Amino acid sequence: MARLTESKCTQCRRAGEKLFLKGDKCFGPKCPMLKRNFPPGQHGPKQKHPKVSSYGKQLKEKQNVKRTYGLLERQFSNYVASASAKTGDTSKILIQYLESRLDNVVYRMGLGKSRQAARQMVNHGHITINGKKVDIASYCVRVGEIVAVKESDKKIKLFEGVSERLAKATDLPGWLSVDADKLSGKVLNTPSLDNASFNAKSIIEFYSR
Repeated sequence: MARLTESKCTQCRRAGEKLFLKGDKCFGPKCPMLKRNFPPGQHGPKQKHPKVSSYGKQLKEKQNVKRTYGLLERQFSNYVASASAKTGDTSKILIQYLESRLDNVVYRMGLGKSRQAARQMVNHGHITINGKKVDIASYCVRVGEIVAVKESDKKIKLFEGVSERLAKATDLPGWLSVDADKLSGKVLNTPSLDNASFNAKSIIEFYSR
């Protein structure tokens, strides 16, 4: 399956809700969802989001989460299959897999303003795990591991002002601790989403059909 070629903002408009794919822009007055809160296409504002069936709702939930984490269908379905094969609450396990991704942890730490920005940091070799460079965005960060900006990269322009931003952050998840001065973070517990904006159970049911 090919990668989505639509812009991030178009993906949000198609979903009918903010997926927070553009970092600060999503929270500012320039967010297209504020002025164009209708599906993209030639019919413009006359087009409405149609009523959908139970299957349609589950499909939409799955598509939104895929877009939020920037995953392809094969990647996402593999996470669902792996979670389903585990003993326990499949929904919680799926969330653990998604939140444990290295690009997501970098995003949750506040190093990247969006998951896409965080993924680029990882892909470009700026991030280390326990002192060793890891450039695989899908790497599963384990409890106790320390994620940090590579020492030699801390003073490059990309990370200017990041330490100050991290020091002011108030939305850090409880399973993660951050050292703003060292530009590092440690996974304290198994990742979770107490206030998940999506229904993981609905997604599991979609793939169980």
